[in-house]
Parts: sequence; structure tokens; C-alpha cells
Amino acid sequence: MGTKAMETPRKRRMSGMVAAVAAAAATGLLVAACGSSGSTSSPSAAGGGSTSSAAPASAPASSTTTLKTSSTSIGTVLATSQGMTIYWFAADHGNSSACSGACAAAWPPVTGTPQAGTGVTGTLGTITRSDGTKQATWNGHPLYTYAGDTASGQVNGNKLSQFGALWYAVTTGSGSGAGGGASTAPTSSTKAGGGWS
Repeated sequence: MGTKAMETPRKRRMSGMVAAVAAAAATGLLVAACGSSGSTSSPSAAGGGSTSSAAPASAPASSTTTLKTSSTSIGTVLATSQGMTIYWFAADHGNSSACSGACAAAWPPVTGTPQAGTGVTGTLGTITRSDGTKQATWNGHPLYTYAGDTASGQVNGNKLSQFGALWYAVTTGSGSGAGGGASTAPTSSTKAGGGWS
């Protein structure tokens, strides 16, 4: 009888200890979970480089593109900030691009809102391509680079006939030049230099 009376309080103490240990473990997990979510936000708040917080800050930078002029064998041309020659496509009409798919792989569109860099004159703007991206325009005409140009200053795409029409480097000199540009938009009357209509 005395042994049974001692076992009962002992069992109660053991049950109480098990319950206390279980409660402590549950509390520990809860604290760890809270600490985990707190540590995720802590590095970004301290400038630790959270990719999700950095992405919005870099998005505006990628939506603009600076254009400049570059000296080439055919004269001064419009170029990207890296010096790659910019072209226009004779098949483009109005505010739309006739170059997509394989054409756009060979003649990558200049995307983003253009900003005038060194020597750039004329009206810069954008059109919206069929895939929703913004393509830079110069004097209302969509702009492209050429995959066949592998270094700045090259004009390998000038007067090249591909994808149903001719391609011309956008020249920025006062005459029609080999690229057919001039500082105002070429028209159908400048066909010798590569005008568009």
C-alpha cells in the first residue's frame, strides 16, 4: 500500500515533467521559427543584399539605354553606349517593327527608353513591340543592332539585304552618306542613301 502511494506521486511528477519538456520544446520551435523569419528580414534591413529588395532598385536602370555617336568607316553613326552601331530596317513602317523571331535574333532591337548621350541629336522615343517590350526609336523609327558586328565601330550590317528588306546604319552627318541617315529622319526621297517611308 505504501509502495503504491509512493508510485502515484512519482508518476504524477513524471507526467508533469514530460508535459513541461513537451511545452518547452514547442516553445523552442516557435521561438526558432520567429527568429528565422526575423533573420531573413534583418540582412536586407542592414543592407545585407537581399535579392528581392535589390531587384526593384535595379529595374529602372535596365529600362533606359544611352545612345551616343561613333566614328566608323562610313562616317558618324548612332551607337549604343558600348559603341555598337545602330541600324534601321527599311521594312518598318510607322510606329511598328517588322522584325521579330529569327529576324530579331540577327538584328536585336535596342530596348528601353533612349537617352541622348554625346553627339546625339534628333527625336528619341519608344514603341511597344508585339511581346510588350519597349523598343527605342530615333526620329520615329525603331532601332536595332546587328549580331554580325562583334566590336564597336563595325558597320557590317550596312546596306545588307535580310528578312525581305535592306538595313542601314543610322548616320548622323549632314549628308545622306553611305548609311543614309542624316540628323533628320530619312524619307522615301533619300533612297540612294537608304531612306524609309
